[in-house]
Amino acid sequence: MTRVALAHHWLVGMRGGEKVLEQIAQLFPAAPIYTLIANRSRLSAKLASHPIQESPLLHLPGAARHYKKLLPLFPAAFRGLRVGSALDVLITSDASVTKGLSYNPDIPHICYCHSPPRYLWAMQETYLQHTAGLGATERAVFKSVAPYLRRFDYEAAQRVTSFIANSYFVQQRIRECYGRDSEVIHPPVDIDAFECGGPDGDFYLIVSELTPYKRVDIAVDAFNRLGKKLVIIGAGSELAGLRTRAKPNISFLGRQPFPVLKRHYESCRAFIFPGIEDFGITPLESQAAGRPVIAYKEGGVLETVIEGRTGLFFDKQTPEALAEAVLGYERNPGGITARTCRENAARFSPENFRSKLKQFLLQNLPNLFAHHNWPDEFSFYG
Repeated sequence: MTRVALAHHWLVGMRGGEKVLEQIAQLFPAAPIYTLIANRSRLSAKLASHPIQESPLLHLPGAARHYKKLLPLFPAAFRGLRVGSALDVLITSDASVTKGLSYNPDIPHICYCHSPPRYLWAMQETYLQHTAGLGATERAVFKSVAPYLRRFDYEAAQRVTSFIANSYFVQQRIRECYGRDSEVIHPPVDIDAFECGGPDGDFYLIVSELTPYKRVDIAVDAFNRLGKKLVIIGAGSELAGLRTRAKPNISFLGRQPFPVLKRHYESCRAFIFPGIEDFGITPLESQAAGRPVIAYKEGGVLETVIEGRTGLFFDKQTPEALAEAVLGYERNPGGITARTCRENAARFSPENFRSKLKQFLLQNLPNLFAHHNWPDEFSFYG
C-alpha cells in the first residue's frame, strides 16, 4: 500500500474545492488530511472520517471564522504544518499557499491547483475591498506583505513535482504565475443529484456568492430592462445593493438548502452566468438538471458549455449583451435540449474524475502506484 497524505488550504465548509478533495480522498480512504484550519461540523461525513491535522492557527481565538484576515501569517502557519515522515506521496488540493507546507523534499508532491491564489496574483484590489472583510489598516498591512507572500507561493510551486490544473484557463495561469506545465483534469459534479426532463418554469436563475467579481449586477440591470423573472440564490457583500437596484421581477432568496437549489435548477428556463470563473461548477449543475446556460464568453465556462447545444454565450460583459442573448435564446433555442445538456454534464461525473486522477498517478508515478491497493470500484480499470 502506497502511503499518501492529502492537504487542502482550509476546511470550513463544502464548496467546490472541498468537493474535489472529497473525491480525491475516496481514492485514499486512510490518508490523513493537513489543513490550515478546520471546522469538522461543516464537512461531509466522508471528509470528517479522515484524520485531520491543523496548523498552529488552530490556537488563535476565532481563527475558524476570521482566517482570511490572517493571510500574512499563512506562510508561517503552513511551515508549522509538518507532514509525517512515513510517507510516499503528498497530494495537495490548493487555491492558496498550501504548497508551502513542510514535507520531505525527496517525496513526490502532486498539486491539484484550483487556481493560483487570486489575492496574490490577480484581482487583489477586489479581494481586499470586498471579499476578505479587511479594514483599511488591515488592507495596508496585507499590501506591505503581499510581495513576500507571492515569493513564498512561487518558491513553493517550484518544489511541486507535477501540477494538475482544474481547467485549461487555470493551466494558462499556472504557466504565467509559476512557469510550470500542468495536465488538466476537470473537477467533478454530482450529476446524479439532479433530475432531468421536468416542465419549464417561467424564470431564469442565478446561483452565486454575491461578491463583485461574480458580476451579478450585470444580470440585475439586464433583467430590469427585460422585465422577465430572475431568481437569485446566494448571499454576500453585494446583496443589499443589488436588492435596492432590482425591480420587482427579480427575487432574492438568499442562501438555500440543496432541495431548494435542486428544485430551481430543474425548473428554470435557463441559467445565467455573467462572471468569469476558473472553472465554474454551477453551469454544470444546471446542465445536469437539463437546463441550458447563458454565459459570458470567457473563463472555464468555455470548457463546460457547448455553444448552440447546451447554451449560448454573450461576447461583452454588459447588461445590453446579456439581454440580447436572453432574447436570442427565446427566439431560437436551436438544438439545445434537456438531453444534450445532461449528456454534456455527464462527462464531468465523479467517477470520471476519480478514474482520470488514478490514471494520472499510474502514468506519472508508476513505481509507487502500479501495485497500489485501490478501492474496489477501480478494480476493473487497466
